[in-house]
Amino acid sequence: MIAETESNPSSLHEGHGHGHGNDPVMKLALGAIGIVFGDIGTSPLYAFRETFAGHHRLALDPMHIYGVASLMFWSMMLVVTFKYVSIIMRADNKGEGGSLALLALVGRRTSKMRWSSGIVLLGVFATALFYGDSMITPAVSVLGAVEGFAVYSPALAGLIVPFSVFILVFLFTIQRSGTAKVGAFFGPIMLIYFAVISTLGVASIVQTPEILMAFSPHYAMLFFASDPLAAFLSLGTVVLAVTGAEALYSDMGHFGRKPIGISWLFFVLPALMMNYLGQAALLMRNPLALESPFYRLAPDWFQLPLIIIATLAAIIASQAVISGAFSVTQQAIQLGFMPRLRIDHTSAKTAGQIYIPSVNWLLMVMVILLVLVFRSSSNLTSAYGIAVTGAMFIDTCLLTVLVLYLWRWKKRYALPLLGVFFLVDGAYLAANLTKIPDGGWFPLTVGFVIFTLLTTWARGRNLMRERMRELAMPIPVFVRSAANSAERVPGTAVFMTSTASGVPHALLHNLKHNKVLHERVVLLTVKIADEPFVPEEDRSEHEDLGKGFHRLVLRYGFMEQPDVPETLSRIGGCGGQFRMMETSFFLSRQTLLASKNPAMALWREKLFAWMLRNAESAMEFFRLPTNRVVELGSQLEI
Repeated sequence: MIAETESNPSSLHEGHGHGHGNDPVMKLALGAIGIVFGDIGTSPLYAFRETFAGHHRLALDPMHIYGVASLMFWSMMLVVTFKYVSIIMRADNKGEGGSLALLALVGRRTSKMRWSSGIVLLGVFATALFYGDSMITPAVSVLGAVEGFAVYSPALAGLIVPFSVFILVFLFTIQRSGTAKVGAFFGPIMLIYFAVISTLGVASIVQTPEILMAFSPHYAMLFFASDPLAAFLSLGTVVLAVTGAEALYSDMGHFGRKPIGISWLFFVLPALMMNYLGQAALLMRNPLALESPFYRLAPDWFQLPLIIIATLAAIIASQAVISGAFSVTQQAIQLGFMPRLRIDHTSAKTAGQIYIPSVNWLLMVMVILLVLVFRSSSNLTSAYGIAVTGAMFIDTCLLTVLVLYLWRWKKRYALPLLGVFFLVDGAYLAANLTKIPDGGWFPLTVGFVIFTLLTTWARGRNLMRERMRELAMPIPVFVRSAANSAERVPGTAVFMTSTASGVPHALLHNLKHNKVLHERVVLLTVKIADEPFVPEEDRSEHEDLGKGFHRLVLRYGFMEQPDVPETLSRIGGCGGQFRMMETSFFLSRQTLLASKNPAMALWREKLFAWMLRNAESAMEFFRLPTNRVVELGSQLEI
């Protein structure tokens, strides 16, 4: 890997959304409703039903109905409102959020502490769990919406799985058009969706107004006091009401903390609670509606339009997760946890609008397999939740480090608050672990596989860089010995190297075999900072080594796509302007050999070698001109 990460201390900034600094807050708040809240917004399709009709069934009596409704409200208040919106979203990394952004923020402040490696592994595992979640969310959301056809007409039940697969294939196929175009097409539907579900909920509450008493935490506590085992097990499905909370934090860079908070508090949270309370009121009046309390809220004449609106909302929820997977993958590549992959930019205006073909098609295959194997949203909810609660628990661990070591809150205030978060997240995670035999094994398996890939790549990459640094000749020695002995030819040679010290192998091989040096030789290293964007004034660092040799370091943020030729065209003071038709780029491609004393397990070494062979070439990743690149191979033991 040519790019390497670096740590630069920087202050905390409140996220305002990149590229949105001049946009009105309300405009951003409305935009967030259409993109950020798709996942949590589609939870009413199945969350309340599964709490009573899932694998741990509850009796449909007032005590349980009031208790579940109260648990859902206070879960959304504690997890989403207090933990994410009020606290974690203050921990932005130059405006960006998400597990990897938080990890980079925490990591650079705690890198010298003994337990820093454990924090890194936790953050990487949270990222790995996200991929399991990104496979389940589209499947459960689309199935949950399309199952409304069976409610509308039982004769259509056989079409649920084929139609769901058709929708998912369509959704993944249009990703190449770009998330901006997809979002613009579907975005306004979420406004209609939230307005509709809140209206249906209010219409049901009016018929049974006493259900409003469920806002009192008294009923949640009464539920645990009266039936503690059932209450604990119900947490495994109650948590479905807060799936998508991580998306608020991950998408903070697009909209900013304040607009997302306004959207949540004044529109999304009231709409969701009105619908959940409406479903609870309906079940109080008619227990037979448990078949699908979401769709049974609507009168017969409105059920078909509701199915269409809910299906579109499910597509939007899936879209948000898919685009999130692209963004997380880009961050993982830039931060050194994943090999280079082809990244297509789908917008000339917005850097964050990307499409990663390999991730898109792999997700599509896995999502369709989930639909074909599980066949219903009820079966899938057994697999849903473990990845979400695991990531939430890890976020709380990272938040603990943040609060105590970065923000330095007084412990008498911080510890009770963190204790509440650990209690809530720990209870949800423990309840979901009971679902492992019924499908919960899937996201855990996906998480562990991806965790192994991420850590293997990071470890192998570091070992390879250390080995290359050990074998490298000191630059001053090389400049003195080679500058006068080799034939100099016109033009510029850029030798790309992953380390900012030592002579690149490609330069040594070129001199050995071709016995020439260009008039200007540039040793170029691309570094990825642990912040999302690097200011233009900090983009490059130049050192004149003498006799036509130059050391150049280019810095990019982990949300930026390196474009080396474009950056070089703006650089002066490096022996003159760079002209691409007079510049050759020399790359070194390493082939790993089996070592007698491998630094990591042999199977991991072979896995790393396979990942290295299949990584996208540096030429494409750094956007180098194809007709100006020379690759020179070398062999290396790690």
